[in-house]
Amino acid sequence: MSLGQQLHPHLPFLRRYARALTGSQAHGDAYVRAALEAIVAAPEEFPADVDPRLGLYKTFHAIWSSSHLEDVPVSPGGSHEAIAQARLARLTPLPRQALLLTALEGFTVDDVSYLIDMETAEVEALVEEALGEIEAQTRAKVLIIEDEPIIAMDIETIVRDLGHDVTAIAVTREDAVREAMADRPGLVLADIQLADDSSGIDAVKDILSEFSVPVIFITAFPERLLTGERPEPTFLITKPFQRSTVKAAISQALFFDEATAPA
Repeated sequence: MSLGQQLHPHLPFLRRYARALTGSQAHGDAYVRAALEAIVAAPEEFPADVDPRLGLYKTFHAIWSSSHLEDVPVSPGGSHEAIAQARLARLTPLPRQALLLTALEGFTVDDVSYLIDMETAEVEALVEEALGEIEAQTRAKVLIIEDEPIIAMDIETIVRDLGHDVTAIAVTREDAVREAMADRPGLVLADIQLADDSSGIDAVKDILSEFSVPVIFITAFPERLLTGERPEPTFLITKPFQRSTVKAAISQALFFDEATAPA
């Protein structure tokens, strides 16, 4: 099997990670593209002594760590890029990297130690620091769009444990839009397939046509959304999910939200 064939299944998830890290589909994809170009240009330098997925993320991090976010053109106003730049100017990205790599991408602490060239104890400390930053995030009102009661209850518990409020749990597209209009949320957690065969994607589109709000999509089939062929969600978690994954996604979505941007 060629190197390209080995890496191909991991690309959607690397794009997901890059977007969560940068808060932007365009910038995240640009870093992934740069990493792939580096691999194509010098395949002999690709790490051969580790799992291909680990080697792929290692290459990505070499590109990421050698770049300077302040050099990335940023749109004025409340764009995700401007918000990201304001936040990243105040925060060291390492804690977020450590949290995302462990909670969102499922790497072990030893793996992350390899990826970011730090001791395992330092990685563990970074994760703790990131969790502290999560707790310090501005409280938000959250709308949950989920038709499976047990999953909805689990998500609600996670959201409330993080100090946020739940405005409602909607099970259909119509319910979701009505609840969003009745009590405007600061964050939406949306399943893709809803109880009456309506679409969580359509519900979100309806809501976003009325006002801007960060959205985290939930699906058992992430590869259907992470195709690279159309605009894709910046924040996506996969069923079945870990509680830490949901916490990490919520923190990142709010991290890049205009409503909680630094002054």
